[in-house]
Amino acid sequence: MNKDERPVTQDLHIHTIFSDGDSAVVPQQTIELVAFAKHADNVGISDHSECFLAERYEEYYAAVKKADLYCGVEVNGFRRAEAAVKYEFDYFIYHCNGNEPRDYAGFEQLLKTGKPVIIAHPYAVGTDLNLIPAGSLVEINNRYVWRYDWKKELGPFIDRFRWVFGSDAHQPNWLNQSIARRVGEELGVEETVLFTKNVSREKALIF
Repeated sequence: MNKDERPVTQDLHIHTIFSDGDSAVVPQQTIELVAFAKHADNVGISDHSECFLAERYEEYYAAVKKADLYCGVEVNGFRRAEAAVKYEFDYFIYHCNGNEPRDYAGFEQLLKTGKPVIIAHPYAVGTDLNLIPAGSLVEINNRYVWRYDWKKELGPFIDRFRWVFGSDAHQPNWLNQSIARRVGEELGVEETVLFTKNVSREKALIF
């Protein structure tokens, strides 16, 4: 299959060895390997902020950009959102935990950066989608979506949000979106593409 035939347009939810506090990440899951795989037209790395932000941000950012990938970060809740907004990223993957009301304010704080903010795997962290503003970006997550009744849980929100498919890959063999994309197809969801192809990263956003 050549590049133009690949069905995956974008994958922005990918972890690497910079998420060294996550036991699911294997040593082979490097930024260089993800870039080598070329499993999607637009690829972004979004490692856990708590694993690298304080001491390794510059190293992380430089490594992602050297690989010619989009630089994101996965942010867990409002406390980490307060730290993440102080750094430069192309986009954010956000855990809006349903049992923490302040997390919804953290989402708004990230939005003020003007960068795309994707609500990550909402039912894996108990996000109340009724509290997420219409038009927001919500992920259909390849790792978790099959674990709940997605027709029941996502069906009422089809027309409320813009949808993004993500692999949530922690290992090389996870670099796919087969389940997420089938779910999107069944729901009649059109994928929202956040970045254009073959342009400079600074001018890539169509958000």
